[in-house]
Amino acid sequence: MKKEDLVQLEIEDISSEGLGIGHAEGMAVFVKDTVIGDVIQAKIIKRKKTYAFGRLMEILKPSPDRVEPVCPVARQCGGCQLQAMSYPAQLAFKEQKVLGNLQRIGGFAPELLHQCMEPIIGMEEPFHYRNKAQFPIGRDRQGRLIAGFYAGRTHTIIDNHDCALGAKVNCQVLETVLQYMEENQVDPYDEETGKGRMRHVMIRMGFCTGEIMVCLVVNGKQLPKEEKLTAALSRISGMTSIVLNTNQERTNVILGRENRLLWGREYIEDFIGTVKYQISPLSFYQVNPVQTEHLYRTALEYAGLTGNETVWDLYCGIGTISLFLAKKAGKVRGVEIVPEAIEDARRNAALNGLTNTEFYVGKAEEVLPEKYEKEGIRADVIVIDPPRKGCQQQVLDTMVQMAPKRIVYVSCDSATLARDLKYLCQNGYELKRIRAVDNFCQSVHVESVALLQKSN
Repeated sequence: MKKEDLVQLEIEDISSEGLGIGHAEGMAVFVKDTVIGDVIQAKIIKRKKTYAFGRLMEILKPSPDRVEPVCPVARQCGGCQLQAMSYPAQLAFKEQKVLGNLQRIGGFAPELLHQCMEPIIGMEEPFHYRNKAQFPIGRDRQGRLIAGFYAGRTHTIIDNHDCALGAKVNCQVLETVLQYMEENQVDPYDEETGKGRMRHVMIRMGFCTGEIMVCLVVNGKQLPKEEKLTAALSRISGMTSIVLNTNQERTNVILGRENRLLWGREYIEDFIGTVKYQISPLSFYQVNPVQTEHLYRTALEYAGLTGNETVWDLYCGIGTISLFLAKKAGKVRGVEIVPEAIEDARRNAALNGLTNTEFYVGKAEEVLPEKYEKEGIRADVIVIDPPRKGCQQQVLDTMVQMAPKRIVYVSCDSATLARDLKYLCQNGYELKRIRAVDNFCQSVHVESVALLQKSN
């Protein structure tokens, strides 16, 4: 098999990047825009020693799970890798993905996983669930102002004001911004030249409160006639906060560090369950509030709190899980490396009248050993929600030394989850329960919650 060859494939699986996987001549071939069960013809576009990449040329026999994507630009955009797969099939794929990683990477026996694995929690309506969206602003080849999303693995903007995953209000906000730019000759930022003013428009919405924040990311300190834009945006129902964010760096990072309030409040508020949160432009806040409540309630159930426990919440962010736990625990201590997030966590604890929380700024792998070894602070339960790369080894080692009764591991990557669970189960813990939660419908990503219990 060589480049430009045409091959027939049956798609057997989907990769972590959302590429369909088939086999030809004993070699794995990765093909975008395919669904498990498709029989396709693909052209080989790149060949490595043990695998190859193909371009979809024709669907010879569609999968029984193939559906028509809701979004007309789903294939070009690449943000929704699974939109062509029926939702029940998406849930089955994600559950199998978690199970497969636990078996292959974690070494857990199928019999144990059959006992521990609980049904995946999906959504009744798996569209328009995102409470946050970041739209780059640019021009198309005809020079027309556009807003949308980058095509997969590029910085080419696909014009799309009404993302099938986003809030309905996004379209109204974007059209207001583009009309202002047109009327006031405000140019979009050009990555190649570093010139132009408007870079991105970030929109956040409180799904429970209906409050809306618009953050205008600007290559500069201000906008021409910015009062005209704020006046137009402020007329949108639910508008609560309009912020200008300065980013003058030649970088792919969207937000700069400096914010200036143009109108309204510096934050919006929202609820997850009965817990209220203040969300500022730089706050980390889960993008799917409906499923996040399921995720946190599962974590709280697994923690098995009776009201007297001391709980550590590692990688706590703005205290989203911490405050859920604090309503049932004796004491909750949260750790997060981002100072602004800890400020938000403390403010959110006060907002909810919770006095049994304490938050530390720092790396989990430094704060936890220090508090345990130098101050002797222990834990009955530890809850961890690390980034995609999983836990640092020092965090795992310290947890083993602290020997809490239960560890609740919330994960956005089942591969690193499996790796870390393997280590913990080799060092005094047993896997008792695990459940996947579909926080990212139409994409390949999935959240998981696992309960580990100290062995007798």
